Amino acid sequence: MEAITSGMQGPAVEDVQARLTRLGYTIDAAELEAQEFGPATAKAVQEFRAKMQLDAGDTVDTACWSALVDASYALGDRTLYLRLPNFHGADVMELQHALNTLGFSCGRADGSFGPHTEAALQQFQENVGLFADGMAFQDTFNYIHRLRHVWEGKPPVVDAEERTGFARAASVLERNRIAVMGVDPIARNVASRMWNIATATTDGSGMQLCDSEAPDDVDMIFELASSELPEDAAPRATIVLADCPNVSRRIRTALAASTTRPTLIRFELTGITRYGSFTSSDAQALAVQLLDGVCDALSD
Repeated sequence: MEAITSGMQGPAVEDVQARLTRLGYTIDAAELEAQEFGPATAKAVQEFRAKMQLDAGDTVDTACWSALVDASYALGDRTLYLRLPNFHGADVMELQHALNTLGFSCGRADGSFGPHTEAALQQFQENVGLFADGMAFQDTFNYIHRLRHVWEGKPPVVDAEERTGFARAASVLERNRIAVMGVDPIARNVASRMWNIATATTDGSGMQLCDSEAPDDVDMIFELASSELPEDAAPRATIVLADCPNVSRRIRTALAASTTRPTLIRFELTGITRYGSFTSSDAQALAVQLLDGVCDALSD
């Protein structure tokens, strides 16, 4: 974009001024009326850049404009859901803080609507009796605002479960070639959700969703199943999730012990899934937990 600088006048300046005043910065009425980038506007831009830890100056360049747009969003201004690129902004950060404080952990509030935020939002929606689709429409915002006295200004609930940061997860997925497959309908549902989340995390994801056979050019194969390994099957590295307090540690151990390539690890969902009682929210939460464990195990 073309930088917006001191001395300029017109709609672009008016937009910058409107966003700054909405954020609480003071600009002279004469400059606002004339849509003029004068001394007061320049001072407000300087203060905003300092707050956002941008390079010192009074110019609205691409980085400053992006930060200004993000900071201008208030909770409820737009529908929020998981997409690529992720929604990011002050409204997402406020939603994350509310969810964390209300007990629906989405990890550190980083202002990026990723898979952890979607999973936490689904849990919140289910908890208050809304359709748990992980999409924040006005009905969801109404509940969040109704509970503002519970979460606003309060510290978030500490969640014992480790959450892998967005940037680290993206890096792991981009440098590893992973095939994921399910051997039954429920397992395939979870596997496909893992692939969807990985793809939504980064368009450079190396995760592939396979039906029954994995390609030869992958580093590892993750096989998901809702039943135990048949007695006549060859033994393989297996992680039973119902008995697994730390998924990432088990994955690291299995990878380190493997003597073949690609490494094959079987994840058994026994004791977790049951036809008729395993909901889409359960599948999404399990997919997030599994992918989080994988990214943590494969991170440096």
